Amino acid sequence: MLTLFRNVFKSKLGLALTLVFLAVVAFAFASSDVANTGVFGGVSGGDRVAVVGSERIDASELSNALTNALDNARQTDPTITMPAMIAQGGVDSVLNGLIQRTALAEYARKHGMRAGKRLVDSEIAQIPAFRGLDGKFDRNAFLSLLAQRGITESAVRQDIETGLLARQLLAPVSFAPVMPESIGKRYATLLREQRQGAIAVLPSAAYAPQGQPTDAQLQAFYKQASSRFIRPERRVIRYASFGPEVVGDLPPPTEAQITERYNRDKANYAATERRRFTQLVVPTQDAANAILAEVRGGKSLDTAAREKGLATASVGPINQSDFANSTSAAVAQAAFAAAQGSLMQPASTPLGWYLIRVDAIDRQAARSLDQVRAEIAKTLAEEQRRAAFADLTARLEDEFDKGSSLSDVAKELKLQVTSTRPATAEGRIYGTESETVPAILQRALAPAFEMREGEPQVAEVVPGETFLLFDVSDITPSAVAPLAEIRDDVIEAWRRSEGAKAAKGAADRIIERLSKGATLAAAVAAEKKPGVPAPETVNLNREQLASQGQVPPSLALFFSMAQGTEKKLEAPAEAGWYVVRLDKVEPGKVEAGDPLIASTLRQLGMVTGEEYAAQFVSAAQGEVGVKRNENAIKAVVAQLTGQAN
Repeated sequence: MLTLFRNVFKSKLGLALTLVFLAVVAFAFASSDVANTGVFGGVSGGDRVAVVGSERIDASELSNALTNALDNARQTDPTITMPAMIAQGGVDSVLNGLIQRTALAEYARKHGMRAGKRLVDSEIAQIPAFRGLDGKFDRNAFLSLLAQRGITESAVRQDIETGLLARQLLAPVSFAPVMPESIGKRYATLLREQRQGAIAVLPSAAYAPQGQPTDAQLQAFYKQASSRFIRPERRVIRYASFGPEVVGDLPPPTEAQITERYNRDKANYAATERRRFTQLVVPTQDAANAILAEVRGGKSLDTAAREKGLATASVGPINQSDFANSTSAAVAQAAFAAAQGSLMQPASTPLGWYLIRVDAIDRQAARSLDQVRAEIAKTLAEEQRRAAFADLTARLEDEFDKGSSLSDVAKELKLQVTSTRPATAEGRIYGTESETVPAILQRALAPAFEMREGEPQVAEVVPGETFLLFDVSDITPSAVAPLAEIRDDVIEAWRRSEGAKAAKGAADRIIERLSKGATLAAAVAAEKKPGVPAPETVNLNREQLASQGQVPPSLALFFSMAQGTEKKLEAPAEAGWYVVRLDKVEPGKVEAGDPLIASTLRQLGMVTGEEYAAQFVSAAQGEVGVKRNENAIKAVVAQLTGQAN
């Protein structure tokens, strides 16, 4: 229903984008899929795409954020490409998110807020990619992964600090207010509002010219629409992969090494206590006490929060020190003194008042050297293997730097070199509908399309497990396809374009007939056009509309019109035009006590909280100042879409 309020009632929300970009580096590492940063060709990585207050957002930062956004988009749409994402507004969405989080951090610093080193350390320690085999933070793994990705520790810390500052500002601002029941009833009535009318579809294909265009017409269209016919850059990728077998057998860790590691990490084997909590943060002590009273009266904490438009959060398992870093020492001390299942008294922090329920307690006794000997031996063996791998890859990189070819090194390691067919930067085999390069090459695609021909590189595919040697050949630059080679495609596009223009004229004629009293069915029939279907009758309320998931543009228009009116709407991709007619609107009926009212109030509370946050973000941007560098932004787009010179 929240989506319904956003889309149908046209709320302008900026918070969602802002939150997406809180701690971007942390999210990327947590997904274990950090894109290679490499060299950002076509525009200097230091070129600023925006200046927010005194902070710069560099071209490389925007490029990497767009690459991460594409990776995330492919989780739901594996076929989406960078040009397609950019065409759908991806650049503005991503850049606005970067600008918003930077503006919030600048605003926070300006007003004396800080994210201390211990808090940043705590965030880093929670990133799974930085943990060792024992599940705890491993600084060696942290530094190794940063080195592999070409990211400095200071950059990671700064990124996480920026996200933390933004989060500290938004948390109290976005607490969802409780809306009056009268407003909830009004919006619930809108959800039950019934609309009746019809929608006519005028396909471009039905109005497209059947004959051939003249050479002059085709040339003019080809020139005007040349951006539609750009062929992407293609490259052949040559590669060979290897794993632990090339390192050979390594000597097992000695007893002295095991003992030394145990003594070094003795704190890790001491007795521990970790707890899981459900927590709720509210802005005032009165609000906290009111919820506490409801819980003691028999309600669950989750229910009490939900009825006020709030949401609880699960925390842990976590130890007292880490919990103190994210709350305060006093809150953590009280939470770790409380009994399992109990709800502690409200506790104050700079972020608000905490209500914390102890869900589970996990106490672990201290472990002796004999108890952890096998575990330490396994960890040391893994570290030795990683070190041997690192030494090998460093040696291979040196050999490449000294002029060795991919074939030379592959022969030395007894590896077989494989070549792809010409592929695009998105990993699609050029000229095919859905065929892609092997999955092992996905991590190498970005650098493969930035490197020069005959300059092989080493890449880690699975950390500590699989490495890749690769280079590129047969580079074909991106360019507009010659008309002679795609003449049939251009003719088809010309027909579709001309058909769309004619369909628009038909829509205007139909609307004119409607204004003179004709029904939509009669107005469409008067076109006497084969291939134009009869109008589709529509009889829906907003609840039914929301259940459809993604709302078609024609229905979105239908629910934004006044009774007794008609409008035309262009279909995407020059597919044609719609004529939408709204005949009747029947007000919805909602009785007192209807569950829809309570549900609507909860959703409105969340939306209103997000609106507050969006307005706060906008105000912060206005105070610190934002300047965009459109030329640098265009250069980033050109590079990522293969249109750079």
